[in-house]
Parts: sequence; C-alpha cells; structure tokens
Amino acid sequence: MSPRRPILLLAIGALALAGLGLRDWPVDSRKAIAFAQRPLSTYGLMLTADGPASLRLLPFPSFSLAQVRIADASGPTLIESRHLTADIDPLAFLTGRSPVGGLRLEDSTLSAERAAWAQPFARIREGVAGGGQHPPRLTLSGATLGEGADIKDIGLDVAWPFWSGAVEAKAHLTWRGVPTRIALTRLRPSDLFEGQRSPFAAEATWPGGGLAFDGTALLPAEAAGSPSLSGRARFQTKSLPETLAWIGRDAPLSPLTGAFSLEGAFEAQGRTVSWPVLRVGAGNAVMEGAGGFALSGGDNPRLSAQATLAADRIDLAPLVGALVKLFEDGGASVALAPLSRGDLDLRMSATEGQVGPLVLQDLAASVLVRDSAVEVAVNRARLKDGVVKGRLTLARGLDPAETEMKAQGGVDQVDLGGLMSDLGGSRWVSGPLQGQFTFESHGRDVAALVSALGGRASVAIDGGALSGLDLTDVIHRNGGLAPGALARRNGRTGFERAAIAFRFADGIGEITEADLRGAGVAATLRGQVSLPDQRLDMMALLAPRQAMEGARTVRIAIAGPWDAVTTQAQRGEMQEPGGATSTLARMRSILQPPEAVGLPAAIRSYAP
Repeated sequence: MSPRRPILLLAIGALALAGLGLRDWPVDSRKAIAFAQRPLSTYGLMLTADGPASLRLLPFPSFSLAQVRIADASGPTLIESRHLTADIDPLAFLTGRSPVGGLRLEDSTLSAERAAWAQPFARIREGVAGGGQHPPRLTLSGATLGEGADIKDIGLDVAWPFWSGAVEAKAHLTWRGVPTRIALTRLRPSDLFEGQRSPFAAEATWPGGGLAFDGTALLPAEAAGSPSLSGRARFQTKSLPETLAWIGRDAPLSPLTGAFSLEGAFEAQGRTVSWPVLRVGAGNAVMEGAGGFALSGGDNPRLSAQATLAADRIDLAPLVGALVKLFEDGGASVALAPLSRGDLDLRMSATEGQVGPLVLQDLAASVLVRDSAVEVAVNRARLKDGVVKGRLTLARGLDPAETEMKAQGGVDQVDLGGLMSDLGGSRWVSGPLQGQFTFESHGRDVAALVSALGGRASVAIDGGALSGLDLTDVIHRNGGLAPGALARRNGRTGFERAAIAFRFADGIGEITEADLRGAGVAATLRGQVSLPDQRLDMMALLAPRQAMEGARTVRIAIAGPWDAVTTQAQRGEMQEPGGATSTLARMRSILQPPEAVGLPAAIRSYAP
C-alpha cells in the first residue's frame, strides 16, 4: 500500500471529526441549564432559558442557551441575554473545581438598579473571603445598561484565573454618545475582601482625554461604605467644559477653561480627595503645589476645591482671552450661575506671569468662588519697576440674573514709557505712573454693567516727558506743527507733573481735575468720556507757563467715537493768568488727534 493512502485517510477522518466537532448538537435544555447554573448558584443567582440548548465540541467544548435570564434569588432580574455560552473546562474535573470555565453573554440587557446588584456582590465578597472558588470568566458583547439611554455597546472581559490572585478586566462602551475604553489590572480581590489593601492599576480613555490610577485600594468594613484609595493619578482633557458636560458634573469657572490636566499623589476617602503633591495644567500654564477636592452629598452634589499652587512662569493670556471673549458681547449675560457651579479657593504665585507682551514679576494672586460670589485678586505684582494691585468682586443680586460688581486697584511707580514699548507702541510719553481706581456697577448683561458704572479713577506722572512733540512750539504756531517735526522726532516737552481724575456716574466719566505743568507750558483738560457710547467730548487748553499780556492760548476740541476721534485747534483768549495746568488726560486728547494736529498713528492708537 502506498504510504500516501494512510495519510490521506487520516486527513479525511480529521476533517470529518472537525466537522462533527464544530456542529451544534441539540441537548436537553434542563441539563444545559443545570450545568451553566453551577457557578451561579454559589452566589445566589438563578438561571432560566426560554430557547433551545446545544452542545459544541470544538474548538473547546461548550453548552449554548438561547433567551437567557439571570436573576437574584431574592427576585430582581439582573441580566437578560439573547444567547449564553458556558465553556467546559476539562482540567477542572482533575482539580476538583467547577467545570464551567467561563460564561459568554451576547446582546444582553443589564439591570440599571444599583440595589439589585448589592446582594450578589455581597455574596461574592463573602465567598472569596471564605476561601471559595473564583467566579468563572465573564465576557459580554453588545450589552446595554437599562434602556441604553446612557450606556450601550458594552463589551466586557473579566478574568480571574485560578492560578492567579489578580483580576484583569477590559471594557469598551459608549457612554452618552462617547466611545470609552476602560482597563483594570493587578487588583487582588482576596486581599480586598479580607480587609487588606490591594494594589491596582486602572485607566479610562475617550477621544477627548483620559484618566489613570496606579495605587492601592481598601474596602470599608460596611458594604455600603466607599473604598479608600491612594497612589498616583493623572487626568487630562482637551476641553474641561465639554468633559464636565459629558459626565454630568459641574466645576467652578469651567466656562473659562479649555485644555486641563491634573497629576500627582492622591488619597481618597469617600467623597473627599486630597492631593499632597499636585501638578495642574491649564492651557499653557503649569503649576505645582497641593490641594484637595470634596463632593457634597444629595441629588445635586456640589464640588469644592482648594489649592495652593506656584510656578516659575505662568502664561495668563488664555484666561484673560477667555474673560475678554466672555464680555466682548454687550448683550452677554453676566449671571454668576455658570461660573459658580462649585466652590473654589485658589492661591497662586509665580516668579513671572505673562499676559501677551506684558511681564509681571513676583505675582501673587487668588481666586475665591462661592455660590453667590466670585472674587479675583492680584494681591501683588511688579510691572516695569513698579507695583500693581487689584481686586474684582462679582456678587449675585436679589435677582439671580443680575450681578453686582465692585473693582478696585492701583499702580505705583510703573515705567510708563517701558510699558508702552512692551505693548508695541512708541515711547511718546515717559515717567513713573501712579494711580488708583474704585468702581461699582450692577446689571444683567455687559452693556448694563457699563451703563451703570460709577466710581472714581485717577492717574499721575511726576517728572515725565512727551517725546516727539514740543507743546511750546504748538502754542507758538496756534495749534500747528513745524513741517517735518514729527518725522524728525526732535521735539520734547518735559513736565513736572501730569495728572487726571475722573468721577463716573451711569457710565459717564466727568473730568474733575486735569493738568500738566511743564517748564514753559501749562495745560488743562475738561469734558467727559462716555463708556456706553464709547465717545469723547473734551476741550484742552494750552498756554505758556508764565502768562504775559498778548501771549497766545490754544484750545483744542477733542470729540467723536473712540475709533474715529477728531480734533480741532482754535485760537483762544488768555484765561486765568498763571493758570490752569493740564493733565494726563491732555495726553488722552493727543493720543489720537487726527491730521489737524498730525500725531503719528503709533501714538493715536492708544486712544480708547
């Protein structure tokens, strides 16, 4: 006989056996249910099936059941599945373990009632702690939680091999329309159920971010309590507002944030999490320090957060940009509710803080958010050899849609020329700037806040100068300039003091005092600025410092909207000999005088 013929016969026989082994053989449903029921009955679970049962031998022997229902012995249905497969473990017979190696459920509906799962989990905990067998491997595919309104497309694989003390679980699901993946490793249930700490590593990822833990866990003595966790954690998201809206939670000031991250050592007990080592990233800013979080009880839990953070350098431009964007629309609501959905006590410090081209040194700031108020304070910062301070308080009015605003602050000995240079303009005015402001207002939107603004503001410069402009020559030429004077930039007006003070009421700022006193020139300014209309209406008066009979006096009318101010120089009569000194608002008048006076655009651009 040819040696090929036995090989051919063996191959045909193997194919025949494989075909028989891959075929589903009908079996008695009661026997199949009894077999699959064995590992479930240990934990008080009952299995029923309304469909047919079958047996398959390859690739691994298994029983299959259709239209399956798994319920707790006390009555609640936990799982309804279109198809269940119970894998047979031949080695289990040799070791005396349950012959069911795993349960696979397809197209299942899981109970969304937390109370229904309490008793089964308690029995699993008691069984494992008492040295019982490990639950079989559980695999779900195409499952939904309840009606699937929040969680659906669940794929789950939980494995706890009899030779290992650690559980491994992997899951993918769609949670509120967002595909999410979850992984859990290194968890030792026996240690947990015996009241000991267990190591664990967990990670959740979604298209917009991720959350990861690496630490230890300890179960509470009472089943209803919360586990105690400690270790290191990392959270990051491309957009914090979108992530919070997705998970159904709120955080203070969340509308002002974008990309956000947390990383560090943590300790969690119940609803409280402390971070003895914390690294926070918000936009381009990265700060380090310590903090803590707490979530209140009830149906609408409120987040409370506190942190003390520091950085060598912090970029404040994204936050300032978010504030500008929030208030750039005059009709935008200023109600505090979107910003105060949580409590925050944040203390920040930085060696250097940057807002666009401006650099603040030795910055110390704080943010305080409560249910009815938001307070932002720059407690100390150095700017161009000077000091700046400020505080903004927003409080909810009697009408929740209305906000009351208070702002105050000041600058001291700030190099104005250097500041203007950093802002990209010409150093047409120089000197140490000092001033203060106090404002109050209330309203439902930005326009209402501006229209109701009241308060005072004043600024002054001692020992400064105007560069590129000789006011004495302007007076001599009746408000005109020598041809090419600005191009040559050889004019200069030194002054001993320039100051201006405003009193605001209903958004209108009235000049209460404004003067400039130089070696050979004196100037005054009167008029007002309208914030609601964004308009200037002022009159500047230039005169020689020592008034003499016949000396020229020049009046310059300044009027129009901020982006199109017009000026007109006029010949006037001398008033008040020795007179009236001008003002830093005089600068405001020549900030943007048009072609009649002929100041360059670099200077005019600083007008309101």
